[in-house]
Amino acid sequence: MKLAHLADLHLGFRQYDRQTPRGGNQREADVAEAFRRAVDDVLAQRPDLILLVGDIFHSVRPTNAAILFCFRELQRLRVGLPDAPIVVVAGNHDTPRSTETGTILRLYEALGVEIAVEQPRRIVFSRLDCSVLAVPHQALIGDDRPALRPERGTRFNVLATHGQLPGLGEERGTMEYGGALVTRETLAPAQWDYVALGHYHVAHQVEPNVWYAGSLEYISPNPWGQLQDEQDGGRAGKGYLVAELPGSRVTFRSISPVRRHVELPPIEGKGLTPKELDERIAAAVAGAKPAIDDQIVRQLVFDVSRATARDLDHAAIRAYKARALHFQLDLRRPEVHRVEASGAPGRRQTLPETVREFLEHRPLDADLDRAEFVRLGVEYVAQVGQEGEGEGGA
Repeated sequence: MKLAHLADLHLGFRQYDRQTPRGGNQREADVAEAFRRAVDDVLAQRPDLILLVGDIFHSVRPTNAAILFCFRELQRLRVGLPDAPIVVVAGNHDTPRSTETGTILRLYEALGVEIAVEQPRRIVFSRLDCSVLAVPHQALIGDDRPALRPERGTRFNVLATHGQLPGLGEERGTMEYGGALVTRETLAPAQWDYVALGHYHVAHQVEPNVWYAGSLEYISPNPWGQLQDEQDGGRAGKGYLVAELPGSRVTFRSISPVRRHVELPPIEGKGLTPKELDERIAAAVAGAKPAIDDQIVRQLVFDVSRATARDLDHAAIRAYKARALHFQLDLRRPEVHRVEASGAPGRRQTLPETVREFLEHRPLDADLDRAEFVRLGVEYVAQVGQEGEGEGGA
């Protein structure tokens, strides 16, 4: 049996101010296009079973456009793969805070899609000799948590749930907030042929038969950390999983990105004048592959004082922002080294160092060269100090 495992579609997600020619949010259109491309690939792979494991929508109250788009794509799957059941598990973004509030996911039951919204559902597909335990977010956050164990009687037993494994994604802040905690012991991998997880946005193998599919687009939190997590896992880009049972042979199906997240080489700004830093940024932009046009771009610059940041060529920065869908110039301030009180251990700040720090932050007229101004000020103070020491020694 072959199953397709998708998760974290986040349809309706909006970000940045750029609009499509039809007036919609461009990032919302990107997220929708990623799902459309995934559906194209699922149709080509022809799985026996399709799992959508949580956060189908980014909001519990999605736009009408997002609702209709999802309906059309699920209908394409039903028509193209009429014998392949579709199971949808509600994630935290799909779950209303009030139990009295309904969920839009039930709309898709009209297509013959199996939906698990509040309570766990054990669904048996006799033709596949397969049983799926679909456990939504709501069932995992209640006081009476279900036992995640199969009921024997079918050849294949699959668990599909939306939850957060402790520790995963914490280093870079790439695990989304608000997930229901699950553990390896809770999941009991040895009891299942396959465990399909949602909530973590990077495709990740927990156990040989336990996987997060990841999201289809770079949705918050921390897309730049997601790029690093993907690189660490040797699985660059977004996509979904195809698992073949028995044996849990899992293949990552990459989906071509609508646009790229481009991380420009970081710049060390210490000691650079505003003009020199402008030149470094311009060189990084010019060397970007792909070019920054219509992409989502970040340029990290370390150790930049407020004065240097203020004196940068902001017209050039605005031009970069106009070219890219989003251009983030991430200027990191110098680390603050506290001056130790008298008698405390550690080196005290010298007078020239104090003067340098003051002059680097002092407002200047636009036509003054700050670097030269700071250099002269520190030089004069040091010279006066040396003369004073000479007089004292006489």
